[in-house]
Amino acid sequence: MTTLSSSFPAAASGELPAAIQRLLRAFDARQPAALARAVSLVENQREGFDALLAALHPRIGRARRIGITGPPGAGKSTLTTQLTKAYRAAGLTVGIVAVDPTSPFTGGALLGDRIRMEDVALDPGVYIRSLATRGSLGGLSSATRVVADVLDAFGFDRILLETVGVGQSELDIARAAESTLVVLVPESGDSIQTLKAGLMEIADLFAVNKADRPGADRVRNDIELMLGMRSGLALRDVPAHHGVDLGAIANPARVARAAARGEQEERWVPPVLRTVAAKGEGVGEVVDALDRHFRYLGASGELTRRRRERWREQVLEVAEQRLRHRVWRDPDIQAFIEASLPAIEAGTSTPFGIADELLRRGAGILTRTSP
Repeated sequence: MTTLSSSFPAAASGELPAAIQRLLRAFDARQPAALARAVSLVENQREGFDALLAALHPRIGRARRIGITGPPGAGKSTLTTQLTKAYRAAGLTVGIVAVDPTSPFTGGALLGDRIRMEDVALDPGVYIRSLATRGSLGGLSSATRVVADVLDAFGFDRILLETVGVGQSELDIARAAESTLVVLVPESGDSIQTLKAGLMEIADLFAVNKADRPGADRVRNDIELMLGMRSGLALRDVPAHHGVDLGAIANPARVARAAARGEQEERWVPPVLRTVAAKGEGVGEVVDALDRHFRYLGASGELTRRRRERWREQVLEVAEQRLRHRVWRDPDIQAFIEASLPAIEAGTSTPFGIADELLRRGAGILTRTSP
């Protein structure tokens, strides 16, 4: 594990509330209870959470963040457990953020990942935190990124982000992680269905899990075929004119597989790996591919780009939350909206015109120094 400073930034210590200073001292002492309290503080945005994140910010950026997504029943939790075991065997510490769906009827969530990951739940080098989506449609809780920041600051070497597994709205994971692993099973459907799911664009590598079942090779070939065709690898040496020699067209799946091994291209082509996570088969190949992808990110400059994009989106997200908080809790704004509804109903005004006026009236709110 990366060694951390023994104290939080001195410049900020005098400005921090006493409760946050006490929490940070316990956090620096590597007390598991302090980590749990810090995670709860930022997840629920309790008083002082932003001060805590500001104090921890200089420590962020040491951990590798790996997203694990795919349809329900693909074995994501089992594969996450096996990856955790492999990293622990290598002497690395692991933080796991597992997101479970929130019920649209009761608002509750069955946070069962600790049960599914019982093999590693008691390992002192592993920390598992289950989060509810709380209505988020992108496969992640809105708090996932800041919780990962806390785990990063605590010194975990690997942070595994497991999404809720809703199938076709998992795109948030590609913006929260540096490497995205998409887990599929032989029953995932044909190649067209896989393409429709939108997973082709976000995957840095694929794992066809439960590969001891019939159809695993077909799914793997379908994915590699689409990867080869999408990247143009199969047609790169074919001239763009009539009378093309069909013998010059390479097999897209074979070319994609060779490129994924680094034999063809300098650019990254997602490898498609076979795993049987329940038996631990293929996990070593996944770990190797993740390491190779991280090296590629560093050498190509993509790692810096992805991390900066993550910060950009977090700035916009925080600004949007605070704007919503200030505007919609202002009594004058609420009174103006209520007074405008009859005009909209009568047809003498439109929601667009009222919205423009609302922005003009809200300018003073946005310049306030406090919420």
